[in-house]
Amino acid sequence: MTTQRGNRLPDRDDGGVIVKPTPTELMEDAGSGLDFGTRPDRMPGLLTPIDRFFIRSHAPTPRIDAATWRLRIDGDAVRRPVDLDYDQLCGGFEVVSVQRTLECAGNRRVLLGEELGTTFDGTQWGRGAISTAEWTGVRLGDVLDHAGVDEGAVEVLAESLDDVRASRPLPMTKALAEDTVVAIAMNGELLPPDHGFPARLVVSGWLGAASIKWLGRLEVSTTRFHVPWNTEDYVLIGPDYPAHGPAQGEVITALGVSTLIELAWDARLPSGPQIIRGRAFAGEHTVTAVEYAADDGAWQPADITTAAVPGLWVRWQFRWDPTPGEHVLRIRAFDDAGRSQSEHTAFNELGYMHESVVAHPVTVCEP
Repeated sequence: MTTQRGNRLPDRDDGGVIVKPTPTELMEDAGSGLDFGTRPDRMPGLLTPIDRFFIRSHAPTPRIDAATWRLRIDGDAVRRPVDLDYDQLCGGFEVVSVQRTLECAGNRRVLLGEELGTTFDGTQWGRGAISTAEWTGVRLGDVLDHAGVDEGAVEVLAESLDDVRASRPLPMTKALAEDTVVAIAMNGELLPPDHGFPARLVVSGWLGAASIKWLGRLEVSTTRFHVPWNTEDYVLIGPDYPAHGPAQGEVITALGVSTLIELAWDARLPSGPQIIRGRAFAGEHTVTAVEYAADDGAWQPADITTAAVPGLWVRWQFRWDPTPGEHVLRIRAFDDAGRSQSEHTAFNELGYMHESVVAHPVTVCEP
C-alpha cells in the first residue's frame, strides 16, 4: 500500500495535555510535555500502579465519550465492515486478562547517547519508559473473527483516535496471538484517559508503539501497510541497518533483553548489608537468568523471585555487603532464545533499542 503521511505534532511543552498527575516523587518528566517515565525507585510490586505507569503519547490525551465511541473494522480482507460500540465490545466476547510489560523502543535513549558520545532527538528517556499491568479485555483475534477475515489477510493496521491518528500494522500471526488483546481495563480499573480509554491494544513483547491507545479503527488488508510509524519512526536507521523497501532501516517489532535496578541514579545507600532488587525483560521471550557484578568483580547469579512468562518482566534480587565509598553495579540478563545483554549497542540515528549492560553508580555512606 502507499505510504500514509501523518500530521504528527512537533515536540512541545504545553501543560495540561495529559490528565493524571505526574508528581516528581513518582514520575520522571522526559521534557516533551507528553511523556513521563516511572521512577525506578518507586516500583513497589510486580505490577506498576496506575498512578506511576509511564506515559508515552504522540499527541495530547483525547477526551472520548464511551457512549458515542465506535471501533471500526474494515479493509479489503474483511467480509463485512463492522462498527462495534462500547457495550458490544465489553459484552460480546470472552473476557481475558493478561499480565504484560510495555516498553518504549526509545527507553534509555539518554544512556545510549552517553555511551556513544552523542545526543539524539526524540523523547529524552532515562530508564523509566517501561511498566507492567494486568490488562483485561477481549482477544483481538475474536474481534477480527466477528467481522470475518479472508484467508488472504496479511496485516492489520490499528489506528488511534488521537490528533495525529497514530497507527502501527501487525502481521496476522501477531494479531491473532492469544495474548494480543483489546484492553478495556488495567489493574482492575477502567482504562484511564492517558492509557487509552475507552479501548487500546496490548501487543505482547513488542515495542510500546504497537499497543495503540484510544483505538478507533482496525483495517485488515491483503497487502502490507507503510505508515510513518514503520517507515520513518520506530525504525533502526544507520550504517548497520540497510533500508527495507519504503522503511528507512530495520523496522522495530519485538524487543530485546534489558534490566533495571530499583534504585535512583547515583543512589546513596546506608552502610551495611543490602538487598538490591530490580527487573529484567526479554520482549516476547522469557528471562532465564540474571547476573550481577560489583565494581570489577566477577559475574554472580541473582535470584529471580517471580515467574518467568513471555512478554512479562521478572523481579530479581541479590545480597550485597559493600564497603563505604563509590561503587558501580552491573546487571545482565539471559533469555530462552540464547540472547543476553551486550557491553555496547550499535549506533542508530533515532537512539532506539538500547540493550547494553548499564554501569549504575552507587555511593555507600560511612557508618
